[in-house]
Amino acid sequence: MSTQNPTNFNDEDSNTTSNTAFEQVLDSRLSRRSLFKGAGLVGVAAGATALTGCATPMSGGGATLTSLGFKPVAKSLADKVVVPEGYTAQVIYALGDPLTATTPAFKNDGTDAAFEQRAGDHHDGMEWFGLDASGQPSNAFTSRGLLAMNHEATTDEKLSSFFIHPNGGTATLPRPAAEVDKELAIHGLSFVEVQTNGKQWAYKAASPFNRRVTTMTPAAIHGPARGSEHLVTKFSADATSSRGTLNNCGTGKTPWGTFVSGEENWYGYFFRDAKDDDARKKDKQVQALKRYGRKAGEASRHGWESAGADDRFVRWNNSAVAASAKEDYRNEMNTFGYVVEVDAYDTKAPMRKRTGLGRFAHESVAFARPVAGQPIVAYMGDDARGEYIYKFVSEAKWDPKDASGANRLAAGDKYLDKGTLFAARFKGDGTGEWLELSMNNPVLAGSSYFEFKSNADMAIFTRLAADAVGATKMDRPEWNGVHPRTGEVYFTLTNNSNRTAATADAVNPRVYTDMKGSKEQKGNVNGHIVRLADASPAGASFKWDIYVFGAEAGADKSTVNLSNLTDENDMSSPDGLVFSPATGVCWIQTDDGAYTDKTNCMMLAAIPGKQGDGGPRTVKHGDKNVTTFVGKTPTPTTLARFLVGPKGSEITGWCETPDGRAVFINIQHPGESTKMADVNDPSKYESQWPANAGYGAGQRPRSATIVITKNDGGTIGS
Repeated sequence: MSTQNPTNFNDEDSNTTSNTAFEQVLDSRLSRRSLFKGAGLVGVAAGATALTGCATPMSGGGATLTSLGFKPVAKSLADKVVVPEGYTAQVIYALGDPLTATTPAFKNDGTDAAFEQRAGDHHDGMEWFGLDASGQPSNAFTSRGLLAMNHEATTDEKLSSFFIHPNGGTATLPRPAAEVDKELAIHGLSFVEVQTNGKQWAYKAASPFNRRVTTMTPAAIHGPARGSEHLVTKFSADATSSRGTLNNCGTGKTPWGTFVSGEENWYGYFFRDAKDDDARKKDKQVQALKRYGRKAGEASRHGWESAGADDRFVRWNNSAVAASAKEDYRNEMNTFGYVVEVDAYDTKAPMRKRTGLGRFAHESVAFARPVAGQPIVAYMGDDARGEYIYKFVSEAKWDPKDASGANRLAAGDKYLDKGTLFAARFKGDGTGEWLELSMNNPVLAGSSYFEFKSNADMAIFTRLAADAVGATKMDRPEWNGVHPRTGEVYFTLTNNSNRTAATADAVNPRVYTDMKGSKEQKGNVNGHIVRLADASPAGASFKWDIYVFGAEAGADKSTVNLSNLTDENDMSSPDGLVFSPATGVCWIQTDDGAYTDKTNCMMLAAIPGKQGDGGPRTVKHGDKNVTTFVGKTPTPTTLARFLVGPKGSEITGWCETPDGRAVFINIQHPGESTKMADVNDPSKYESQWPANAGYGAGQRPRSATIVITKNDGGTIGS
């Protein structure tokens, strides 16, 4: 028997290249006591009580809001969901809920089984797929639809997902097979039908559309990496198929009507023997494994590889233990880290792994508005410190007929299997360029940093390709969204404890100390949101500025609260970000640990302007002046807190009915700081939500989906 310490995914920092960091390429905007000395933004955020929202009619049934019309909610430490006056939040779908008519009701005491037929854990990104009265796909029907969602991870202290096991499970190795089987099933995706009777929403447990996708579900490999030697495994000797999807975070909806999901922090689920580097000899994959966060000998998050000799456990051992890759799972980790595509309406079609969109810690996928005769364009971020922002441009040109085609996954093959991936480089003059990641780029074709033999190598070892071309290192690019009117792209950059005065510059100008009780928090504590304006979606250049800085309202406005946030809209660690197709509102969600002594995590509504609508602002660090560019100062009519979640939770996932009158949100990992030893003592739980809101059996906290409606039947946010 042995013990292991779990991997802390948020501490992943495997980019040790000498590429210039985002801030270091901006010399023309950075100076010492010179450039734009004394410049600043002028603007006072007005206070607000009840507001009247303004809207411009839209042809799609919703209305573009030009100002927010709700009273901002106060910060909260309560163990409940708080929404504005005149709104109602209802829990409709939680961890363990049955997805078939024959699956037993969830007891929530750790004895439940059959998680392949239940809602998974850690509800995350989510999309709406409408159904009409006869059960056919509909882009207009508003009272019935499918929710397609990610189940990212699970609440664990050491190895075990302790809330789903009777006494918390086993925190030593080897892990029992019965425990691991549950944990394999609670990760992945779910598709669940929901419907309203005009008064309340509910999920339909017996719907034929309901299904789960787990770590064991077959997948077809598509794109340039299909058939690559680096994807050969004991399961698929020809490298055309794999099993499962894992640690799915952000989502997207394609212009042809399918669901896409990003595999994020998958690397920590795999184990490598301490002597694996030697066993692989001069295999270039040793360099790649380290670049993707898997050093030889490091423990895996859950110890699944220890549960027995069955193939479903052995596959999590990523070591070279046999004579060839066809006899072991040395390449299994290479089958994760992609965007997966699923047809929400087709319960039989296998999911596709779209390798053309690159392999990294994917968050959401945001598509530019498709234009007939032009390529499809998708934006993505790699969520780890020092990683990159990406763009994919399809080879095929958009045909509007594909928006309503009968074979939606065939359309995905058409637009996502062939194209070009680019990584972003930010320049010091406020512009940027997209760097091609293909064998057409001589920097990669002749690279001495890593041997690229084909575009399959680019797809599998994307991070190394971006390293080699000199892409700009970023501070954890999280979700991104495309503004439906301006086409500009917004990326959340959550925070960075490594930021120092020496590295502060135009795009990361803040370095400060924030006190959380007696604990010092240093660096860029509260994060910010960067805005990119592409010259054209498929073009090679862009401009950028910073839409908003996260900060506490009372923080110094000269060094920290550069966006002049107030009590109505201050926030920390922006993470989720989605634009409403119905109203144009930008919804910002937080995953925070810095401000949680004052408030639980939250969701804000925003009506942004345009890149360049603000001006320069200078921040001093001793004798060093850093000049940045900040968007127009928000007010409570353009940025306001809409929701605060229960204790220990992250707010994530967002989708809506086509009329914008019902919004679905996920509450992830409430009570995550509960001690494993206290699993059978509800009085010691950090949270008892959603049981304390009247939903379900037991008192163990559960990730869950809520639906929010306006009591007068109006548009959300108005």
